[in-house]
Amino acid sequence: MNIRNQYIALQTILLKESLRFLRIWIQTILPPAITTALYFVIFGKLIGAQLGPVEGLSYTQYIAPGLIMMAVITNAYSNVVSSFFSSKFQRHIEEMLVSPLPNTIIVLGFVGGGVARGLAVGGAVTLISLFFADLRWQHPLLTLAVMILTSILFALGGLINGIFAKSFDDIAIVPTFVLTPLIYLGGIFYSIRMLSPFWQEASLFNPILYMINAFRFGILGVSDIDIRAAFAIILLFIAVLFGYSLWLLRRGTGIRN
Repeated sequence: MNIRNQYIALQTILLKESLRFLRIWIQTILPPAITTALYFVIFGKLIGAQLGPVEGLSYTQYIAPGLIMMAVITNAYSNVVSSFFSSKFQRHIEEMLVSPLPNTIIVLGFVGGGVARGLAVGGAVTLISLFFADLRWQHPLLTLAVMILTSILFALGGLINGIFAKSFDDIAIVPTFVLTPLIYLGGIFYSIRMLSPFWQEASLFNPILYMINAFRFGILGVSDIDIRAAFAIILLFIAVLFGYSLWLLRRGTGIRN
């Protein structure tokens, strides 16, 4: 398959994946925005008013980047895992795998759809955040880069979950028992400097901590970790998960058997 045909194939998959969540925007984009507004009202205004400033910022300001990133992570992940498993369930993916289409294009297409939803929801949640918090936008390009790279990373994670999933119940196990705890322990609602030395060290093994702090640094200019380390970890995970996804598709894992 020549480059032009590969481009058309990638464009087609991206369009399909994007229209998939845009057609039902009331179910895919609106709920995260409403949930974020509730977080701001309950945690930011009611509880935050009793806690005082964090790192020289109001509590509402401090949690805003984390809430945006939480929406990006969960939606990029869920879009790909549900879409890929549905393609397996309806046997669409088999047609793609037996075609001359390279596995790289298949991965990029599904991941691109996840990134599109992650950015769309992230944008909607950011607009909601502006009504509650003063976002300073210290490093706009860095902020956008972190959002895009994090969307790519968790879209790849959703793809791998979709490859291994054997039932619709399986696509909920990782988000429920792995992703959600890591997100809530990733420094959304607190600075790890508030923790004891042991738990500060333990928190450093949570990769989501680096993404949330890098995003917070881009918006507010404060971070608990080194930004260069954050980018290195994000890029490393992307490279590993991308290679692993290609290997799984090449083997036919979860599809042939």
